[in-house]
Amino acid sequence: MKNKNTSISTAIASALLISISTLPSTALAAKPGFEKCQGVAKKGMNDCGTTSHSCAGQATTDNDPEEWIYVPEGTCKKIAGGKVK
Repeated sequence: MKNKNTSISTAIASALLISISTLPSTALAAKPGFEKCQGVAKKGMNDCGTTSHSCAGQATTDNDPEEWIYVPEGTCKKIAGGKVK
């Protein structure tokens, strides 16, 4: 009975690991119809990580040149200070 439970636990853990391992590639993929715009995110409103942190919502200052947000395509070049990443 113990081997059966161990096998089931291992199978479940493997399935979870496989599904979790695919998240970063899809999470970092570009959104169709949108572009990454750097230098325009407000403090705490960035969409993803940078060299100084790894998560969205962790920008520490407004308009940090490294922080970015998704905007509809063609919008970034219309925003003062915005740079398409």
